[in-house]
Amino acid sequence: MHPFSYTRVSDTREALDAGRRGGRYIAGGTTLVDLMRETVEQPESLVDISGLPLNEVTVTERGGLRIGALVTMSDAAAHRKVRTLFPVVSEALELSASAQLRNMATIGGNIMQRTRCTYFRDVTADCNRRDPGSGCAALKGVNRTHAILGTSDACVATHPSDVAVAFAALEATVRLLGPGGERQVPFNDFILKPGNTPHREQALRRGELITGVEIPALPRPLKSGYLKVRDRQSYEFALTSAAVALHVRGGVIREAKVAAGGVGTVPWKLPTVEKHLVGERPSEALWAAAAQKASDGARPLTHNRFKVELLHRTVERQLRIVGGTK
Repeated sequence: MHPFSYTRVSDTREALDAGRRGGRYIAGGTTLVDLMRETVEQPESLVDISGLPLNEVTVTERGGLRIGALVTMSDAAAHRKVRTLFPVVSEALELSASAQLRNMATIGGNIMQRTRCTYFRDVTADCNRRDPGSGCAALKGVNRTHAILGTSDACVATHPSDVAVAFAALEATVRLLGPGGERQVPFNDFILKPGNTPHREQALRRGELITGVEIPALPRPLKSGYLKVRDRQSYEFALTSAAVALHVRGGVIREAKVAAGGVGTVPWKLPTVEKHLVGERPSEALWAAAAQKASDGARPLTHNRFKVELLHRTVERQLRIVGGTK
């Protein structure tokens, strides 16, 4: 393993000072340690932020939810307010990883995790995300699990997070603290599409620290849920997934929040699906018609063309479940 220094900090000022000097933040370590072991990443300095006071879940004044960056996945999933206000978040977390990993991994680390693309993790393979300008072996390689949405000629790797799909659907905001002070970034702008710069994955400035994720208040009643389709039921990443939240009043859908996972280079918000739903009455025909719009703009590869139809079925199924017509 490449030599590195390790510093444990006790307050945010120390963390920011270390981050500004190039230190990499680490808490649960469930992703970064793996990448270091595989020599995909070789940071010079690690900054342990696990002792910072960023581990609370609070309800905002307007009825939204703020989840601290150091809240573990298991604690967030089990929190009464998360389960009550936004079940889609709890369900996405509970369908992620293994129980042991969920006990260690944090919300901030989860949304920062890097792709599980096998070519990215194989240091002998060409990968623009790991080694800019080297090429993308997945384009003509084994690409069954790769993205069909948001791809470019430089990268077709999917974003692996489940809870990020729920955050994308709910239009959450990432709260950041850096040398220049605090700022907030819409979640759907935080994780970046690859374009020609796949190595730049988040809209972070040097030394910035994620302090939390905030979900805005949404009209009530609100029903939400997460559906994940994978090759096996235990500890597997999504082939497709769907996060859905619906506000239905007077028998009409007044607001719809929908996003997909496992198919995009980023958690994929589905505004055309949402637009098709709003103002309509729930019905089997509506779910089917809306779901067909989920693959708008898809660019399937040789081995993952099946994902287009699988995405349609996954979104339709979850709309039926949340809409109460299953």
